[in-house]
Amino acid sequence: MKRIALITSGGDAPGMNACIRAIVKTCLSKGITPVGYYNGYQGMMDNEFKEMSSSDVKNIIQYGGTILGTARSTEFRTKEGRAKAIHNLRANNIDGFICIGGDGSFKGAQALSEEMSIPVIGIPGTIDNDMYGTDRTIGFDTALNTVVEAVDKIKDTAGSHRRIFLVEVMGRDAGFIALDGALSSGAASVLIPEERSNIDLLAEDLKSQSKRKGNLIVVVAEGDDAGGAADIYNKLLPLMEGYELRYTILGHIQRGGRPSAFDRLMATRMGVFAVELLEKGESDLMVGVKGDDLHTISLQDAVNNTAHAEVSKLNAIKLLKTVT
Repeated sequence: MKRIALITSGGDAPGMNACIRAIVKTCLSKGITPVGYYNGYQGMMDNEFKEMSSSDVKNIIQYGGTILGTARSTEFRTKEGRAKAIHNLRANNIDGFICIGGDGSFKGAQALSEEMSIPVIGIPGTIDNDMYGTDRTIGFDTALNTVVEAVDKIKDTAGSHRRIFLVEVMGRDAGFIALDGALSSGAASVLIPEERSNIDLLAEDLKSQSKRKGNLIVVVAEGDDAGGAADIYNKLLPLMEGYELRYTILGHIQRGGRPSAFDRLMATRMGVFAVELLEKGESDLMVGVKGDDLHTISLQDAVNNTAHAEVSKLNAIKLLKTVT
């Protein structure tokens, strides 16, 4: 193993830079040349790359985003697009490949592995925490802390005006950010994609809680079946005359910011482990974490399964009412 290519792909996540840093430094310590391709798979097709040195990853561990850039490429999904990337990788004498991203990115890595016969390792980087086979993904902890900080601030205003706030967070297919964010911030209720929502029951519950608390927060995952915060706000209004309702959409602030210590540490460990796996001749694996331990599962299992928030919404709401 003399030359390892690496990319960041899909949505950016805090901690990706820490992972890049770990991969580069580990490669260099083993006499392997790390080759960073810019803008994900698009950079592979455009042959935009750099042989990375220690100076390239100096003082990047504390920054969000990714110094390699990221993009979603429609062209790479075609065999013709991948043929361009494979031609460039072979011309650049690439022996192994590490992809930091989510399930869509891993499908691309699988295709490269099959069509080029190159060993590949995936590292889960997504704030949604929706990758099967790992307790945590790079960026989730930082995004969760961003949500909790925002909700804490909104609660100040909600309390001052005795209002009910709907706070929309990211989570198109999975409710990890919403569920953990609601529990961590002392929200009154949570709406997640894993469970169907009943607006009539939500209205009655909020009325009941409002008599006791005055101000309430409802955390809404963007992928909830009843819609986002704006949709649910419009559905609640006619059911809650006499109550002041507002909604806030946190949006992309959840993606950015300095990665937490947890994300930096986990990303670093995963990056080192990925290089070690390639050096041992392993391939078609995703690095994951179970508890405090690193482990691997097949890329096929990772992309063919979906992680869901394991606590049902019913149990979550019971817990919220108990602890708030």
